[in-house]
Amino acid sequence: MTSHDELVFTSKLAEQAERYDEMVTCMKQVVKSNADLSVEERNLLSVAYKNVIGSRRASWRIICSIEQREQQKGNVQHVGIIQTYKKTIHKELSSICDDIIALLDNSLIPAAVTGEAKVFFLKMKGDYHRYYAEIDESSTQKGHAGNAYQKATEIATTTLAPTHPIRLGLALNCSVFFYEIMHESEKGCSMAKTAFDEAVTELDSLDEESYKEATLIMQLLRDNLTLWTEDMQEGGDGTQVEEA
Repeated sequence: MTSHDELVFTSKLAEQAERYDEMVTCMKQVVKSNADLSVEERNLLSVAYKNVIGSRRASWRIICSIEQREQQKGNVQHVGIIQTYKKTIHKELSSICDDIIALLDNSLIPAAVTGEAKVFFLKMKGDYHRYYAEIDESSTQKGHAGNAYQKATEIATTTLAPTHPIRLGLALNCSVFFYEIMHESEKGCSMAKTAFDEAVTELDSLDEESYKEATLIMQLLRDNLTLWTEDMQEGGDGTQVEEA
């Protein structure tokens, strides 16, 4: 039987080789071995799933864009082919989301001890329900995402500093959720601005490394705010956003 440390090392190898499906398999075995992950292990898990889901999300957006163009042309035959092809991507996306959400609910969140770990995994749960909501128009996934983000935010505000990268990343992704998925533009903007403003006041107290981590995510918050403000003024769709 492969040891815990060997699984972690193999996961790192898979990451370097950009074989993310295998990285996911390794990290699932790590969780099975011990669900109380170290900081390094939980970051490996996050990277593995983010890359596996990321390529499918990109495929979904591209195919939806092509479908829209073909519909505008009135090309019924092509639209039919596209809709059949979309089902394949939908199945892959939903399977990945179901997989990581089950892992979070059954193992990772119950095993989380520190406030930081709880926020990390609740944020992750919110993220994957959000990704699910991108391909599922029902309110179920939206509700689950909102609940996970809310729980994460409640813990983050009492256990993590405003400049903590996980708290900032949570605010970034939660604001994207409200702006993009819930179409609550003002709430999304307000959340991003509040997180940015609260962090700014504490930047001077950080060491160099923490300062770099915080300002990196703060720049993403600012980029989204700029984009969203312009979008609300011009009536665009604001789809090209940054997330953690």
